[in-house]
Amino acid sequence: MGCGGSASTATHFSADLAKTVIPRDKTRSGFKTISLVDNIPLASAWTNDEGWGNVFSGQLNPWLTEKDVLVGFSVHGGSGSGNAGPWSQNLVNAMRLAQERNANIISFSGFDGGAMKEMSDVCLVVPVDSDPYGTPAIEAFHVVLFHAIIFDLKERIKNA
Repeated sequence: MGCGGSASTATHFSADLAKTVIPRDKTRSGFKTISLVDNIPLASAWTNDEGWGNVFSGQLNPWLTEKDVLVGFSVHGGSGSGNAGPWSQNLVNAMRLAQERNANIISFSGFDGGAMKEMSDVCLVVPVDSDPYGTPAIEAFHVVLFHAIIFDLKERIKNA
């Protein structure tokens, strides 16, 4: 899950988990994964009916279990605010649901890590805190980090 540029990162990571980790001999499948931003009609229905703050937790509610891992990407980690109020409360609400269900949470954040750093089992924080280049640098490093994880997983699966 993610918002803005982090939404595209979440989609990219989800796609790579599903496809890139499959060994060439196809003896294993990829991970079961979805990106919560990819179903635009569903995301807009949740936003319209229940508010943007529930767009991710609403989608997760029917099926999130203790066997799942919730992965989130956010430049500010659910902290800060703007014209629409506090940033990324949809991420915070989804992480709260994951905690209630005893699911694991892995997050990628920037600046000081925000709420993600406090709520996640593992939070990779890119400690950049300057503008105007903070956001693009953090988003770029998130892609580098998740690719490193993908290729590490691919090697581990290949050698298992």
